[in-house]
Amino acid sequence: MSDEKINILGHTERTRLTADITYLMLKGAGYGAALCLAIWLVIAVIAGIGQALPDESRDTQDPTPWSSLTVPITTAFV
Repeated sequence: MSDEKINILGHTERTRLTADITYLMLKGAGYGAALCLAIWLVIAVIAGIGQALPDESRDTQDPTPWSSLTVPITTAFV
């Protein structure tokens, strides 16, 4: 077996290299577009849920007005 690839279309090595690079660049652009579309879809779903809430939910107070990480003040030092 040889390392020569079968050249069915009769392209030169430079043309095949250009086609391979173009394919890889388009594949990467497709992955990037899919990632951006997925992020946009998640943001759109969160915004849609926020718009579906009643207006009163925006005017209510925070359910936990105090931080849960409060440190008790003590006067004794060890």
